[in-house]
Amino acid sequence: MVTGPTVHPLPQTNQLRAMHTIIRDRDASRADFVRYSRRIIRLLLESALDQLPFDKHQVTTPVGATYDGLGFTGDLCAVSVIRAGDAMLDEARDLIPGLRIGKILIQRDKTTKLPHLYYQNLPDDIAGRHVLLTEPMLATGGSAKAAIRVLLDAGVREKNIVFVNFLASPEGIETLHAAHPAVTVVTSSIEERLNENAFMIPGIGDFGDRFFGTTDSAVTP
Repeated sequence: MVTGPTVHPLPQTNQLRAMHTIIRDRDASRADFVRYSRRIIRLLLESALDQLPFDKHQVTTPVGATYDGLGFTGDLCAVSVIRAGDAMLDEARDLIPGLRIGKILIQRDKTTKLPHLYYQNLPDDIAGRHVLLTEPMLATGGSAKAAIRVLLDAGVREKNIVFVNFLASPEGIETLHAAHPAVTVVTSSIEERLNENAFMIPGIGDFGDRFFGTTDSAVTP
């Protein structure tokens, strides 16, 4: 398994594995897929928020005592890689009311297989913010690198990017960190490998299609 100070897989608890068992099943209903994916997304976002900087912050409790707590330091926004990354935004907004949102659209060219940037819309002050970059699938790492490059070109510091990811391949993590070693990766599972077609094994199918109901087939890679 790929590990390191900037790679943060969720603890592989029995509950998490049970939820993965439901959503990885090719015969899972869309309702179950969405329900349990959203539960895992909530866990991912909570873990991602824990990677952000905090300062000491004291409050007075209702009984008049002092609680030595923490408060988030800095400004935050979420940037989704359209379309699958949008699946994480409702949970992010629920956790952080008023969260600012950016969008990036990257698609692989069918001929060259290389990622191509089609659209970006980012907050004007994103350079001074910490960014939760949401993209469920990290396979080869090409699209992730392209999205991170968009953020870097907008002035975001590499160490201020937390890549929130549902499934990651070892190859994808290695590729991403070879290019951007300071980016933090939070994922719910590091898969076994990529197959000869660059699909993750054991995998989950096409996350966006299954979450948004584009196709009834859960078999699509």
